[in-house]
Amino acid sequence: MPLTTTRELFAKALKGKYAIGAFNVNNMELVQAIVEACEEEKAPLILQISKGARQYANPVYLKKLIEAAVSLSNIPIAVHLDHGDSFELCKQCIDEGFTSVMIDASYEPFDKNVEITRKVVEYAHKHNCVVEAELGHLVGVQFDEGEEGGGYSKSGHYTDPDEAVKFVKLTGCDSLAVAIGNSHGAYKFKGDQRLDLERLKAIKKALMDAGLGDYPLVLHGASSVPQYLVDEINKYGGKLQDARGVPEADIEVARRLGCAKVNIDTDLRLALTAGIRKVLWEKPSEIDPRKYLGPARAMVKELVRHKVRNVLCCAGHAFD
Repeated sequence: MPLTTTRELFAKALKGKYAIGAFNVNNMELVQAIVEACEEEKAPLILQISKGARQYANPVYLKKLIEAAVSLSNIPIAVHLDHGDSFELCKQCIDEGFTSVMIDASYEPFDKNVEITRKVVEYAHKHNCVVEAELGHLVGVQFDEGEEGGGYSKSGHYTDPDEAVKFVKLTGCDSLAVAIGNSHGAYKFKGDQRLDLERLKAIKKALMDAGLGDYPLVLHGASSVPQYLVDEINKYGGKLQDARGVPEADIEVARRLGCAKVNIDTDLRLALTAGIRKVLWEKPSEIDPRKYLGPARAMVKELVRHKVRNVLCCAGHAFD
C-alpha cells in the first residue's frame, strides 16, 4: 500500500473516537517492531522521524527502511517529520516524499511562530503534504507558576484556547500540538501526575465555536513510562529514579476529546533498553547483536500492540 496522508487518517480517527499512534523510529528494529505490531492489530500508523534521527541514521537509510516496511505491509502508513525546527528542514522532508511534517516554532514569539508556520503550510500544501504546528511549551510539571487551578494565563507555557483559534486561522495548519501538562522524556511529573484535560476541552470547544469543525489536536510527550519497564531496566543495572509518564487513563480521555494523534517515543526506548539490558546482564559473554536486539525488538512490539489495542483504540481501524 502506498504512503497515506495524516489528513485522511485524522478524519477517520475523529469520527471513530480513536487516536493514531505516532511512533518515533531511528533504526531497523524499531521500524520492524512497530510496523509488525500494527499490521497484526490492523491499526493505521504514523512513523515519525526527528531531526536527531535523521542525523543519527542518515535520511537515506531511514527512507529505505520505511520503504521496505511499506512494501511488506497492507496497513495505511504516513511518514511524518517530528519537531522540524526550520522551514528549510521541513522543505527538505517534503521534497523527499514525507506525507506530513511538523514545524515547531513554539520557541518563538506568537507572531514569529505564525510567520514561520504559514510559510511551511504554503509550501507543503502545494506538494500535497500535511502540516502540524505547535502552540505552547511542553514542561515537566503539572502547572506553570501562576496557573494553579487551570487558569488560561497567556504568559504561561500552556496553550491558550483563544490563541489556538487565532493561530490556526492565521497559519492554516492542519493539526495543532497543544501543551496541557504533557512533557518529553521519562521524567514528566512531580507529585500527582495528571494532564489538564479541562484545558483540552476548552481548546477543542473554542476551535469548534470558531467554525473550524472537529479540528485534530495532537498530544506530544505522551509516553506513559510503564513501571514494569522502569523496574526491568533498574533490575538489570539501570538507574532510573522517579521516572513518571502520562497516565494511560488520561490519554484515553484525550483521544475521546479529539486528540487524533498521540506521540510515543520514550516508551519505545524503555522497552528496547529493557530487552537489551536483560540479555547482557544474564549473559555477559554474549556478543551477537541478534541475540540481544531480537528480544528487545519483541518487547517493543508487545508495547506497541498494547498501545494501539488498549490505549489509542485504533486496532482494527486500518481499513475504515
